[in-house]
Parts: sequence; C-alpha cells; structure tokens
Amino acid sequence: MLSGRKLAVSLHVVGTSGPMTWHAKALQTSFATAPGAGSRGAEEAEASFPHPTASWFFLDALDMTAPAGTPVIVAFGDSITDGTASTMNGDDRWPDVLARRLPMNRVAIVNAGIGGNQVVGPAVYSPQDPFPGGPSALMRLERDAISLSGVTHFIWLEGTNDFSRNGNATAEAVQEGMRTGVARLRAAIPGIRVIGATVTSALGSTSAAHGFAEQDAKRQALNAFIRGSGVFDAVVEFDTATLDPATGGMRAEFVPESTTGGPGDRLHPNRAGYVAMGYAFDLGVLGLR
Repeated sequence: MLSGRKLAVSLHVVGTSGPMTWHAKALQTSFATAPGAGSRGAEEAEASFPHPTASWFFLDALDMTAPAGTPVIVAFGDSITDGTASTMNGDDRWPDVLARRLPMNRVAIVNAGIGGNQVVGPAVYSPQDPFPGGPSALMRLERDAISLSGVTHFIWLEGTNDFSRNGNATAEAVQEGMRTGVARLRAAIPGIRVIGATVTSALGSTSAAHGFAEQDAKRQALNAFIRGSGVFDAVVEFDTATLDPATGGMRAEFVPESTTGGPGDRLHPNRAGYVAMGYAFDLGVLGLR
C-alpha cells in the first residue's frame, strides 16, 4: 500500500546548527518552522511550517530493508540526472520515469546526480577548496555507488561539464576517466552491470559555459567511445532521444523549462525531454527478469 508514495522526514535542530550540508536543487518542496519554534514534527497542520524551501538539508541518504536479490540501480551523473528544468514536485526526472516503467517494489533506483559534476575535474576538492559541481565522478564513486548496499546496476551519464568552459577537458581525458571508473566499479562490485548513456546536446545553449562548437565536437567523440569502445555492458541512447538532427541541438519541444515555465537554456531537457529519456531504455539492457 506504500508503493510509490513519498516519504516525509522531519528534522529538529537544537541550538545553532553550524554550516549545513544541502541538496540545493531538490525540486521538492519542504517546509520549515520559524526559528526557536521547537520540535513540531508530530504536527500535521500547516500553521507551524510557514517557510517553504526547494532544498533538502542535512540528510545524506536513506537506507531500507528489501528482499534479498532486489536489483539496485545507481543513476550517476550531473544536473541532467539531478533533474534540472523538470517539474517541481513532479518526480519527472529521467530516473523517476525509468522507475515507473519497472516492476513496482521489485527494483530500487538511486539518483546520484550532482549539478555541475564532471568525470575528471576538479583535480582537487576539499572543504577548504570546494567546487560548485562537487568532487569529480572518480572521487565520489566510492561514496555514491560502491559503498551503497546491494548495487547491481550503474548508469553513467556525464561529460557535458567536463567539456564546458569551466572544465575544458579533452575527450581523451574523459574517455580514460570512464575506463578507470568502470574498472573500479567492476573490481569493487563483482557482477555489476554498467550501462553507458550517450550525452545529450548543449549546442546553442544560452548558458555562458556551454553551447559552443568545440564542446559539441568533444561530446560527439565521447558518444562514439560510449557506443563503440566495449567498455560498457550496454548503451542507452539519450542523445538520439533528444537530438534535433536538423540543428544539432536539443529538439525544440524539449527546450522550454518546466520548473517555472521559463524559456529554457537548450542544455537541460524539460519534463517532456526527461520522459523521452526515460523511455529511451530498452528494458532488456538492464538484464532484469
């Protein structure tokens, strides 16, 4: 009876919290009490929670029991996996769409998307030397995938930010980073199924860091590697699902963003684009029975 329902988590901070960890773009509305209001987590009425926020704070992860052998799929990537430009409270990121296509209560999907994340950059990351996109994919593999319980599948969609003006990595560096990451996953989780996702186009993006021809050339080179290198057990075609062949950019119907109804940035798909990505999967590539 709880299938598909949302979980509410109540937090009560006593005194001064100090710096808060957060997921800035949760795309879910949470509610806070006024300072000094005390613990109100048991209340169901709205009056004690006058302050809405679209971010999550403090909570790192939720662990739960599941039947032995339950497949656990890690959707690993950047803001396009995190769901930027999707609908507030709509649960229509591409991992959400994929989850709704799978047998309810028989498969778990973990969204490990971080906005701005890169495969191989930054070279250094620490609390004293932070980076807006978080530690590189290679730095966070252990925390966000390998250390999780029961992981059986890993879907990797990244590279756009490596090729942005903020990253400026070579296609070869990102390809080698993916080789290294996949080898690390296989060594740590015997039998894991690793799926490469082709990177969507940002050509013509209004974002200052994206949208230029050199970035797109590198993206195409990375996609050729994902498709043809044999590094991955299977490939899912997010590029084909969202690309306008006439322009080389994102299909026009996927551009206007769904969060606020804005014009979109030609980098992040909207709700319809994420639905197309979630349906780009031939579910057979997951090898589930």
